[in-house]
Amino acid sequence: MIDRGGLAEFLRTRREVLQPEDVGLPRGRRRRTSGLRREEVAALCHMSADYYARLERERGPQPSEQMIAAIAQGLHLSRAERDHLFRLAGHQPPVMGPASDHVSPGMLRIFDRLIDTPAEIVTELGETLRQTPLGIALVGDLTAHTGPSRSIGYRWFTDPAVRDRHPPEDHDFYSRLYASGLRGVLALRGPSSWAAQLADLLTQQSEEFRAVWARHEVGIRPREVKRFLHPAVGQIEVSCQILLDPEQGHSLLVYTAVPGSESYEKLQLLGVVGASAS
Repeated sequence: MIDRGGLAEFLRTRREVLQPEDVGLPRGRRRRTSGLRREEVAALCHMSADYYARLERERGPQPSEQMIAAIAQGLHLSRAERDHLFRLAGHQPPVMGPASDHVSPGMLRIFDRLIDTPAEIVTELGETLRQTPLGIALVGDLTAHTGPSRSIGYRWFTDPAVRDRHPPEDHDFYSRLYASGLRGVLALRGPSSWAAQLADLLTQQSEEFRAVWARHEVGIRPREVKRFLHPAVGQIEVSCQILLDPEQGHSLLVYTAVPGSESYEKLQLLGVVGASAS
């Protein structure tokens, strides 16, 4: 059963201890609120301010598991806090482990500060959980995919349009990279894992995947310099730095270009025109 009073109190206390700078928001000179405003939390959680306010006032319908998960991320809750929030709302917490989409508060704090940099947070299977605005402008909104298509490796072998983002001479390397990465995760997680299901799906659907998979290559690492083909500005070369959260199995990918280079100028242009150019 939902504990409306406990849920309201917990949401209120967590909101009041969060500061704007903790979530990448400007503080402003006239702020009097001790923490975040309700409407700010609602925006972070991708819900209406009225809906969130009703939860803090012990009103409204029982929130769904998806809504509670969004609130947990918006409030930058730890896994223990997230699980407590689920129980207060009358739900069982999601299973802990690498399959979780819950991004740790520490990684979110870093991500929130990358306002003018292309960056994304991905799972060990290449499922994009978060993107910065410039990341979306560079490669499109990757968080919109559902089902197996959430995985970049699955899309690479099943959706020809994905390859349009990279020069043709890089395609063979990416095929080997994604197959190698999937094989590594499968060995780590076992034959009943989501990685095993993805491998089975790709074996059924892609002749190229079957050929690359048969090589049994492992340990292929991403290249430090990645080349993207952007439909509006052409080829962009960026360095990719990776920050790993080993407990969650998530990685923060940060893309940067050499200052003064042509790619740097193109990223600056994408920062102005935004996602509409992607």
